[in-house]
Amino acid sequence: MHEALRENTYLVKEHVGLFKAANNFDIFNPGNGRKVLECREPNLGFFTKLLRFTDYKRMTPFDVRITTPEGRKVLTVKRGISLFLSKVDVLDENDRVVGVFKQKLFSIGGKFDVFDANEKLLCTLVGKWTSWEFRFMSGERELAKVSKKWSGLGKEMFTSADNYMLSISPSVKPDDTVRIPIMAAVMCIDMVLKE
Repeated sequence: MHEALRENTYLVKEHVGLFKAANNFDIFNPGNGRKVLECREPNLGFFTKLLRFTDYKRMTPFDVRITTPEGRKVLTVKRGISLFLSKVDVLDENDRVVGVFKQKLFSIGGKFDVFDANEKLLCTLVGKWTSWEFRFMSGERELAKVSKKWSGLGKEMFTSADNYMLSISPSVKPDDTVRIPIMAAVMCIDMVLKE
């Protein structure tokens, strides 16, 4: 696991764009403002780009690469075409599957089960339908929380770019591999549940 995933708070900023097909984010340490990770979708096909501007955007496949600012791969978040429920794979820097997200069928506000590579349940991502807040729960224990950050009236009204704050509980050890799917899930929230 890359050392950039050992922090407890991250500010995730989506790139601003009026007509953009790719999902691009920068991830910062909110304490010192330093960019720690970049999320890019470099290999979009022609038809996927076209569908991203239609009502079928939620169904399109994605392949998001999360790297260091220097370009070293940290993890990858992949999904094929999704008709009803999403199944998303999380791969580590060596392209090994380390986690899987499975969307719940009837959930108000959005819900994913987060599994490890052996299909063992790690936690559940639970959202509220009344607000933009998601919690990673392992039983009654909260592992992390993702909430939307207000980015100003002009940006909110005229673009689709969002900012998120990811807060990982201090009880999650810096070397705990659950941090990999937690970071990957931030991309899934935006692309699967909130688009």
